[in-house]
Amino acid sequence: MMRQYELVERVQKYKSDANEALLNKAYVYAMQKHGQQKRASGDPYISHPLEVAAILTDMHLDESTIAVALLHDTIEDTTATRAEIDELFGEDIGRLVEGLTKIKKLDLVTKKAKQAENLRKLLLAISDDVRVLLVKLADRLHNMRTLEHMSQEKRARISEETMDIYAPLAGRMGMQDMRDELEELSFRYINPEAHDTVTKRLEELSRRNEGLVKKIETELSDLLVVNGLSHAVVKGRQKKPYSVFRKMQSKSLSFEQLSDVYGFRLLVEDIPDCYRALGIVHTRWRVVPGRFKDYISTPKQNDYRSLHTTIVGPSSQRIELQIRTRRMHEIAEYGIAAHTLYKEGVNAEGELLSRESNAYSWLRHTIEALAEGDSPEEFLEHTKLELFQDQVFCFTPKGKLIALPRGATPIDFAYAVHTNIGDTTVGAKINGRIMPLVTRLNNGDEVEIIRSGVQVPPAAWEEIVVTGKARAAIRRATRMAIRKQYAGLGHRILERTFERAGKIFSREGLKPALHRLGQKDVEDAIAAVGRGEMSSLDVLRAVYPDHQDERVTVKPAGDAGWFNVRSASGMIFKIPDGSTSDIAVLEGAEALPIRGLASDVEVHFAPTGAVPGDRIVGIMEKGKGITIYPIQSPVLQRFDDEPERWIDVRWDLDEANKSRFAARILVNALNEPGTLAKVAQTVADIDVNIRLLNTVRVAADFTEMQLDVEVWDLRQLNQLLVQLKELDCIATVKRLYE
Repeated sequence: MMRQYELVERVQKYKSDANEALLNKAYVYAMQKHGQQKRASGDPYISHPLEVAAILTDMHLDESTIAVALLHDTIEDTTATRAEIDELFGEDIGRLVEGLTKIKKLDLVTKKAKQAENLRKLLLAISDDVRVLLVKLADRLHNMRTLEHMSQEKRARISEETMDIYAPLAGRMGMQDMRDELEELSFRYINPEAHDTVTKRLEELSRRNEGLVKKIETELSDLLVVNGLSHAVVKGRQKKPYSVFRKMQSKSLSFEQLSDVYGFRLLVEDIPDCYRALGIVHTRWRVVPGRFKDYISTPKQNDYRSLHTTIVGPSSQRIELQIRTRRMHEIAEYGIAAHTLYKEGVNAEGELLSRESNAYSWLRHTIEALAEGDSPEEFLEHTKLELFQDQVFCFTPKGKLIALPRGATPIDFAYAVHTNIGDTTVGAKINGRIMPLVTRLNNGDEVEIIRSGVQVPPAAWEEIVVTGKARAAIRRATRMAIRKQYAGLGHRILERTFERAGKIFSREGLKPALHRLGQKDVEDAIAAVGRGEMSSLDVLRAVYPDHQDERVTVKPAGDAGWFNVRSASGMIFKIPDGSTSDIAVLEGAEALPIRGLASDVEVHFAPTGAVPGDRIVGIMEKGKGITIYPIQSPVLQRFDDEPERWIDVRWDLDEANKSRFAARILVNALNEPGTLAKVAQTVADIDVNIRLLNTVRVAADFTEMQLDVEVWDLRQLNQLLVQLKELDCIATVKRLYE
């Protein structure tokens, strides 16, 4: 266990003017508070905060951060209080310790909605001060190093959380070495069989190639010295098991097919030397085409800079090379911890240091998404997309660099430039050629977006894009389009209702009545009428409180103002009469009383069906009677300019004689044996009937299936969609509307 003087000496090695008194006080306070507490391993509990502090001293962090590391468990696990820490160490350190205490209580491996909300809290906590993140990552790293003392269930849960959240966060912050170790430790517990297999294969390879790494290091070093780069340092390494396993999985390769298990780093003095070394190596050995990347001229968003190339090097061995300066290497290892975040100045390479690294700017940008009003699930999806995806770098016609996740499309590019540009996109030119919007972008592409002022982003775009920002914007635009459709319907309903009452409807006249209706603005009130959430008569009475409806109408038996209509299948619907209807009676109502529909009008469902719980609407169609559609049905747009054909209907279920109703869903599933059986079993388990199944499209990896199912109600249908989504073999599932 590290002693008090050893901790102070570690900090003073890289910060000679460190506040020794603060470190001593934090050490003694933590030692006293944790007292005789023990860890699961049986070690004194104080060994944990000391090891966390040691990890942070390796990153050369300031003494305040080291003090926070020593104190980070005191509020949670001892009698210490925030007020006491504020008094002894100052409010700044107290705030950081309390922030870490709150993070410790978060469960990030749980149901999606709760997990998303906890991830929000985590990112909010670390967005205020990057030191919270650094201490938390060091805390998690030490816990992973000692995880063998936990129960098997806890090992699996903590490893999954680490792999899902903390390792990608470390990578996004540029802390690649920490990410590698976190992933490696998690891999050991999440998939122990694969870990053992890959580890053994790597050990066998290492024994067969004993001395090969040293030989290549020597040849590379000698070559650089001969060509004037005598200060260059060459470091070789064998890839870690998880890195190898991930490549085997992503590329569908066997271990024998891997050709770049060894990697080498060339460290030089400055940027010109990086390119000199690259030229020397490429002149001496053959380059593998398509494997060169320049992250010096175009750094990654986490500030990573280096030259990457793959050569067929000494002993005809295919090897990866990373060429960088020592400063770049420091940032590659420690990420934002290597930045002078709390000082202004100039680094050894003559570059101005900013207060905030690009990686930390990304974190703040992610936090801004919290203000967009997305659901917790959308936020989780957005954040995980941003965490996990590698990047491509594209350019606008004016030369602005846009970094995007790998696999991004021109639609993602447009939304990355500006939300308004994404919303109005109709086409794109890639490197001067008009290309489909589904085209995957490559490094160096120049993208020009073609726009139209009348464009509305189709909902189907959500399945094409890969960035969280684009998906969130498309969903918002879709919601706004639906709201606009409801508002258009609501406006027509209100006009006809006011007209029947001898009044004139106007938006201005509605404003003074908003507070009586409980609505924030005029558009919300009109859309609520269109959705059927509010009666147009309520709006009329709110605008004209003294108005009395003096019309007298003979009503049939049943619910006041509503008439039963029986469909050809025997299903009963209710439609309103002229006295209370939100929609005007058909043209010529005097000649055809509405109650006459009970025996004279046929009622049909739309081909994709409707189920109890759906908000439904009827459309009068010549020769067909009334067709019932869910309000979400896109076909309703065809009747926007024909309000006289709209009939308001509602469900009237007979609980004693329940029947099933048809709905259509689209399932995108893995093309492998057993998939159909899993889908069918899931459908059967919740008492749903499959009426028809069609294979719409088959690709190499996926099959698209269209299922016509019969359910009791909307709740059961939604349960089916949720359970299908949870199957490992299902990529996407959604309900279809005509």
